[in-house]
Amino acid sequence: MTKWLLRLIGLWLGCAWCAAGETAGVPAASGPVAVYVIPVRDQIGSAALYIVRRGVKEAIETKATAVILDMKTPGGALDSTFEIMEALAKFPGDTLTYVNNEAISAGAFIAASTDEIWFAPDGIIGAAAPVSMGGQEIDATMRQKIVSYLKARVRSSSEGKGYRGQVISAMIDADFELKIDETILKSKGELLSLTAAEAVKTYGDPPQPLLAAGLANDMDDLLAKRFAGAATKVTTLQITWSEGLAVWLNKISPILMGLGMLALFIEFKTPGFGVFGIAGIICLGVVFLSSYIAGLSGHEPVMVFAVGVLLVLLELFFFPGVVVLALSGVLLMLGSLVWSMADLWPNEPLSVAWSGDAFVRPLGSLGLGIAIAIALGLALARFIPRGWFFSRLAVAEAVSGSAQMSGAAPEAGAMLPGLVGRTAVAATGLYPSGQIEIDGRRYEARLEVGSAAAGTRVIVRRRTDFGLIVERDEGGAA
Repeated sequence: MTKWLLRLIGLWLGCAWCAAGETAGVPAASGPVAVYVIPVRDQIGSAALYIVRRGVKEAIETKATAVILDMKTPGGALDSTFEIMEALAKFPGDTLTYVNNEAISAGAFIAASTDEIWFAPDGIIGAAAPVSMGGQEIDATMRQKIVSYLKARVRSSSEGKGYRGQVISAMIDADFELKIDETILKSKGELLSLTAAEAVKTYGDPPQPLLAAGLANDMDDLLAKRFAGAATKVTTLQITWSEGLAVWLNKISPILMGLGMLALFIEFKTPGFGVFGIAGIICLGVVFLSSYIAGLSGHEPVMVFAVGVLLVLLELFFFPGVVVLALSGVLLMLGSLVWSMADLWPNEPLSVAWSGDAFVRPLGSLGLGIAIAIALGLALARFIPRGWFFSRLAVAEAVSGSAQMSGAAPEAGAMLPGLVGRTAVAATGLYPSGQIEIDGRRYEARLEVGSAAAGTRVIVRRRTDFGLIVERDEGGAA
């Protein structure tokens, strides 16, 4: 039974991975041009990164021909900006930016990394000099280092794109003079910003636009001009409040994992299923949800986690003592948590992900979560027995050395060793836990294999810290 389950799970996982890995290689069907529009609004930060990353992955999975950033941003954090640029570079089709109607600072960097930049008639772009998080000036030496690095990044992403490298450099470096032919477009000592009309103006021989691929009144106008009137199938990524929530949740994901694992461990060690099991599932479910919103995971990790939970439940209710099932389930659950937090791409082979750092942060978060669970568990064992909360747990009497009982005084725990070998009657259904009755007194008990209805005769085989272990008495029912 166990081998069959493991083989089935392995086959399912292998098929799922192969299907995910080959998605990008399937040729797109003929028909309308598939375009994916990703709104980029407000400050560039983690929330914007989550939106773009999720949008680009969905565009790859749906085999979109082009991705368009519908941009209106005053700028933001450089670390998120660079991650957005790296995400856009993974898209195999065309990438465009529609400046609708501003791409300032970090927005200019992101726009420069796309294949084409289109402008609304009132669009502006520029003023990309680095500043501190609070908007203050950076120390001169550090500023020089950052500017040098940014200009190198711009040159590497602007090769073969006309004047783009020079234009963006003039937006970054106040000491950079922008001169085309004999025309000085920006003198030293100031930063360059461009209006839509200035960006579309042509220079040189043959004439080339300074920065813009064209002007468009709105997204429909852009699509008509860019795709020459061809039929287009447009998908626009929907932005919700959940992106902002996911930023906060991802920061505390190790804490949520630690709390979830501790709650599930407590549930595993107590009879039945109750508040700790529900709390543990909710905590781990929030980790999966925040990873999905962040554009890290799809639905597959949740399915693997569910398989792991199923194996653990099989161990608890049907095959107690079969360590392989529970161990396999726990490994699948932990592995799915790591998978859900890894930044894996639809067209990226697993070997590339392993060779990079895709799993470094998830493994670190999982390790921290396990450490939190262990620390909290030790703290509970050390302090809670002396507090009011522990006295209300169902396992309170087990800690003091007596088995859990219903309807009996704590002193009755001393009678439990003499019950081993006695015949009893199931006072409630045993599914597999419940209550049995001996000499008119009820005790908590658990059936080793299967379940039993109320009234079934059972034999007490041994005792544990949490109650009595029984098995059916084949002699019949009471």
